[in-house]
Amino acid sequence: MFLSRTLLKRHSVLPGFDLALGFTLLYLSFIVLVPLSAAFLKTFTMTWPAFWSAVSAPRVVASYRLTFGASFAAALANAVFGLVVCWVLVRYEFPGRRFVDALVDLPFALPTAVAGLVYSSLYVQSGWLGRFLVPLGIQAAYSRLAIVLVLVFVGFPFVVRTLEPVLERIDADVEEAAACLGASRLQTVTRVIFPSLYPALVTGFALSFARALGEYGSVVFVSGNMPFKTEIAPVLIVARLEEFAYAEATAIAVVLLVISFAVLVAVNLLERWSKRVYA
Repeated sequence: MFLSRTLLKRHSVLPGFDLALGFTLLYLSFIVLVPLSAAFLKTFTMTWPAFWSAVSAPRVVASYRLTFGASFAAALANAVFGLVVCWVLVRYEFPGRRFVDALVDLPFALPTAVAGLVYSSLYVQSGWLGRFLVPLGIQAAYSRLAIVLVLVFVGFPFVVRTLEPVLERIDADVEEAAACLGASRLQTVTRVIFPSLYPALVTGFALSFARALGEYGSVVFVSGNMPFKTEIAPVLIVARLEEFAYAEATAIAVVLLVISFAVLVAVNLLERWSKRVYA
């Protein structure tokens, strides 16, 4: 009986599973675990009072608040507008659709530093858009709004590309059937379409949020990097490195890493719960 179970277990997986699993763990160890372990080991060289002083300074706490607040706002905006854009691309045929679809992937290919330069030149007082917005009191350059705008730019494709295959699998006949049964457009969206899209929408939100947390290249050009006002945590980490305060920079990075990981775990749990509820 033990032999039959062993044979069944061996034949229940694809050939080469052990080798593939070993290669996967080895690759992830070198790419992810070893660098992260090095960051934690670097913080162990600090005493607890020194570590706490480094990560709880008012300037550091302000950078954390701005980082997570701006990332959440950008991810929320991407979830809303990304859903609309995905719906248009999947449900409608119109001239230039392929061009619009290619524009969605542009943030993947464009260096984020270039995006920061473009946004900063557009929204300054003498820029094409800034000359109209600044007189209205809208400061979209060197402000917190500027940070949110560039974070929306870098995280936008994650929501669209996550929702797109799910929306393509939802047959339009389902919407017609709901309409024939007397459902209004709002009821069709909230009770027929949205339950199927909700898990993918949560995943896209989480990916966009995680991408925004570590963004540096674009933000450094548009934020002004003013402490307590427009300085995010990644910029502060680089500032500490330039001051040769490597242990303090690593301590700030570790706290950011732990909080980010906790947020991602919470979002993944929410995603699993939503799949069970809306299944």
